[in-house]
Amino acid sequence: MVSERSLAVLRVIVQDYVSTSEPVGSKSIVDRHSFGVSSATIRNDMAQLEEDGLIAAPHTSSGRVPTDKGYRVFVDQLTELRPLSTAQRTAIEKFLGETGDLDEVLGRTVRLLSQLTSTVALAQYPSFGTARVRHIELVALAPNRVMTVLITDTGRVEQHTSESAAGGDPELLGRLRELVNAQLDGKALADAAAALRGIPELVDPADRPAAAPLIAALSEQVAATRHDRLVMAGAANLARTERDFTGSIYPVLEAIEEQVTILRLFGEMTPDDTGVSARIGRENDDFGLGQTSVLSSGYAAPGGAVARLGVLGPTRMDYSGNMAAVRAVARYLSRLLGDDEQ
Repeated sequence: MVSERSLAVLRVIVQDYVSTSEPVGSKSIVDRHSFGVSSATIRNDMAQLEEDGLIAAPHTSSGRVPTDKGYRVFVDQLTELRPLSTAQRTAIEKFLGETGDLDEVLGRTVRLLSQLTSTVALAQYPSFGTARVRHIELVALAPNRVMTVLITDTGRVEQHTSESAAGGDPELLGRLRELVNAQLDGKALADAAAALRGIPELVDPADRPAAAPLIAALSEQVAATRHDRLVMAGAANLARTERDFTGSIYPVLEAIEEQVTILRLFGEMTPDDTGVSARIGRENDDFGLGQTSVLSSGYAAPGGAVARLGVLGPTRMDYSGNMAAVRAVARYLSRLLGDDEQ
């Protein structure tokens, strides 16, 4: 049974190691922190922590570093997250407060989160299982070129450019726009895919050659929008922390590039009382991410769509600060997208 003082020693070992990246010894703990006991007493506490597998000696040094199990206990003992600074809160509000479509907002979100945490930031697009078509726009770009724009009630915007003679015939383009919106407006994406297959029969035979590439483009857009995917930023941060990884970081980079891996991992993460969930070190072995920690929280989008937002980095990370940043950004993103039921 780990005593309260031993847990306090574990906390400062984690904090000091995260801060300095150097193994932590009993003397430095006594010098830096007010425990009111001798180095010998701290060494006894550290011996107990080591026996319990919460800290370990990385080499012959007298210092110790947290193990994955130690980080887990540290995170589980967090009763509150360190509040963000005024500058950080201002940055979130300023950086995310600009309007834009969902692609732009999520892109800004991951860039900001990677800057706040010095990790890889990841955002899952909302699940579009319940998303509906809000509007279809057909825009003439040239006499033989048309942009198809699919807008959902979750704020998702998909654009595609196709070769079509409708670009040079405003009346034809207007007829096709009216027909497509009449058939798709308000439909769930799964139903929209089925409706698109029936549209060619509703088009005047003379208009079908011009309509065919536009319908094909919309079919691709609906299919793409229905699939879960991620946007990420900050991969370069892994290179800056390369010494925290044993061997090459390339397996980690390859794993995060496989979006299905992160999506599966996100799917297994359930937020705790802080609103954030954490998977640490070997807990991620099954995903090829055994030397990393992943923190995530949920955010809500219009129409009831829900998705996850998080960060990935080495196990030596600022858990309290990073968890606070993930939670704050996820909550702000929910408000920005129009649904504050976080």
